[in-house]
Amino acid sequence: MVIMAKFKRVLLKFSGEALAGDKKQGFDEATCMAVAEQVKKIVDDGVQVAVVIGGGNFWRGRSSNTIDRVKADQIGMLATVMNCIYVSEIFRYVGMSTEVFTPFECGDIAELFSKDRSVDALNEGKVIFLAGGTGHPYFSTDTATALRAIELDCDVIMMAKNIDGVYNADPAKDPSAVKYDKISLKEVYDKNLKVIDLTATCLCMENSMPLLVFSLNEKDSIINNATGECTGTMVTCD
Repeated sequence: MVIMAKFKRVLLKFSGEALAGDKKQGFDEATCMAVAEQVKKIVDDGVQVAVVIGGGNFWRGRSSNTIDRVKADQIGMLATVMNCIYVSEIFRYVGMSTEVFTPFECGDIAELFSKDRSVDALNEGKVIFLAGGTGHPYFSTDTATALRAIELDCDVIMMAKNIDGVYNADPAKDPSAVKYDKISLKEVYDKNLKVIDLTATCLCMENSMPLLVFSLNEKDSIINNATGECTGTMVTCD
C-alpha cells in the first residue's frame, strides 16, 4: 500500500459501465448516489474535483462496422454529455455545486470549455464535469482525461474502475495475474498494460501526470485515494 499526501486538485475518471452498476447499461442511481456521497466528503475536505465519464453504458461505436468512425465517435461524445448531465444532477442532489463543460457548443445545456472558466469554477468549490471528450474523433475519453488533467494542473488522475488496480495480465482470464502496488508510466507503456490508451499514456509520460487506479466497488475508495491512501495501483512518472 502506498501512502501519499492529500491532493489539492484531482481529475476523477469513471467508465460509463461502472456507473451502470450490475445493469451494465444506462444508469444505476444507487451506484451514482454512493459515488456522489464520497465525492461530497472530499470536496468538503477541500479537495477540488474535476470529473470525466466514459460513454460505454450507452454507446461503443468502435465495435460497429456499419457506421463511419467519425460519426460513431461523435455519438460517443454525446453519450458522455448525457452521463455528465445525469451525474452532475445527482451530485447537486447531495449538496454540491456543479458545472458541465463541453469542447463544443451545446446551447444552454453546458458551458464551452476553457481553462480559465474551469479553474474559476474549481476555485469556487464547484465540481466540474468535462463532457464530450476532446471534441474530436479518434480520441478516447482516456485521452480527454489526460489532456484536461494536464491543462487544469491537477495533482493526479484518479481512475475508478471495476478492477482494483493494474495487473500484469487480465485477472478475469488469468488467475495467476499479479497486481502491482506501484508501477511507472514507462513500464505501463513498455509492457503494453493498457491502463489507459497509448495516446493518453504518452501525454501523461511527457507531462509528468501520475495516476491512481483503484476499484470503485471498494468501500470509501474515492475518499481514501483522494486523501492519502492508495488502495489500488500508483502509476508514477519515474
